[in-house]
Amino acid sequence: MNQERGRQEGGIPPIWLALIPIVFMAISLVIGIGVYGTAPHVPLLLSTVVAVIVALTLGHSWKSIEESMVRTISVSLKAILILIIIGSFIGVWMAGGIVPSMIYYGLEILSPTYYLLTACVISIIVSMAGNSWFAAGTIGVALMAIGEGLGLPLPMVAGSVISGVYFGDKCSPLSDVTNFTSAVVRVDLFEHIRNLMNTTIPTIIISLIIYTVLGFKFSGAGSDLSQVDIIKQTLSEQFIISPWLLLPLLFIVLIFILKIPAIPGLMIGVIIGVFCAVFIQGVPLGDVITSMNEGFTAKTGNDITDQLLNQGGIQDMAYVITLIIIALSFGATLEKAKIMEAILGGLLRRIKRTGSLIAATAVTCYTSNAVGCDQFMSVIIPGRLYLDEYKKRGLHPKLLGRTLEDCGTVMANLIPWTTGGIFMASVLGVSPVDYAPYAFFCYISSIVAIIYGYFNIKINRLPVQEKTEEGGKSEHTHGSGVPID
Repeated sequence: MNQERGRQEGGIPPIWLALIPIVFMAISLVIGIGVYGTAPHVPLLLSTVVAVIVALTLGHSWKSIEESMVRTISVSLKAILILIIIGSFIGVWMAGGIVPSMIYYGLEILSPTYYLLTACVISIIVSMAGNSWFAAGTIGVALMAIGEGLGLPLPMVAGSVISGVYFGDKCSPLSDVTNFTSAVVRVDLFEHIRNLMNTTIPTIIISLIIYTVLGFKFSGAGSDLSQVDIIKQTLSEQFIISPWLLLPLLFIVLIFILKIPAIPGLMIGVIIGVFCAVFIQGVPLGDVITSMNEGFTAKTGNDITDQLLNQGGIQDMAYVITLIIIALSFGATLEKAKIMEAILGGLLRRIKRTGSLIAATAVTCYTSNAVGCDQFMSVIIPGRLYLDEYKKRGLHPKLLGRTLEDCGTVMANLIPWTTGGIFMASVLGVSPVDYAPYAFFCYISSIVAIIYGYFNIKINRLPVQEKTEEGGKSEHTHGSGVPID
């Protein structure tokens, strides 16, 4: 009996059984969010229960499932800590007058016509100095506030910020997901980044052109400029506004250029914010601590200004963190039960052309994001499924790495229940459903990757000798190098 159980555990489930947790999740999210208007927490939690039952049916022990959950969540603990710090960061930078000063001078110098273009470029620069979450949680907040002050549609502004931070993230050697992807496909980090440029540079150029064209809609009456002077006046009445308060942002960028890790770098930013709040704005220390925990609260008498300023706080991130933990538990259970291999593994038998292989990888990335609820799942699952297949076809692993980034990691934030979608919605204040049509870089990346595949553009191939050697070893590898339980 035990031997039979051991043989069963780790096997690929039949397709009908694999579909049960996926179909249940889809139905529960539609009913929960669409019909009853609830948060996605309970539907995802119930989906996790169903996925666990399926995994137990397949012979996996509860202990092994639990260990898989804990391991997956532990990988994301850094991101959760960053979330907590960013909550206090935003609150204290509001109280310190740093973000209000950024809003004030941004409203003064930025034109509505070129704002979408400018917001994207600024997001690129800051993200390259850190990563996408850092950039969105710091400069992204200010860019959203300035865009609202200029009367621009917030989904458009959010889309330009998202495009910028994810392009910068792909170019940054500090990015955790870029480092992770290069490790999964076993390619040198800088070789991986250089190869990414073949698709990401054309994609960001196309995106910037679109943002420029869109901006001309707001060159005249399309933007409510009458609010700009009111917001500036209100800010100057409530805060000490000074160009010196822009220095903390430059200091934070310098910290990341010097490759100081994200968590201590952001903590330095929090300390700077406390200093500015207490010694420049004259805010009592107790109120500053409250802003860090509960977020900054403004009562200026102007609704728009209050909306710009009432943000941040550790408690505001509790909603996000709990949802991330539930989503990761669901994804870890699916990974443990090999649900995705069962659903998508059969694709390989029907694939003949390189373009079709890249397209199939893209579909697997999308599905892994949707059911795994995290961008790392869009690297782990397709990486394991396709690495040996790419090698057998004479394709270099760095082509797979580029495809995982083009079609997986940048697309995760467009799905409302993934960790990326949850985080971006929280800090930018716009739902992924609303900003997705304007996050051009994210989905054009997939289009460019698939076009390259079908037209044989920048396709990385293995040398003949290396192809032979890899083919001989393929039977003994697990594909991505990620341990398989």
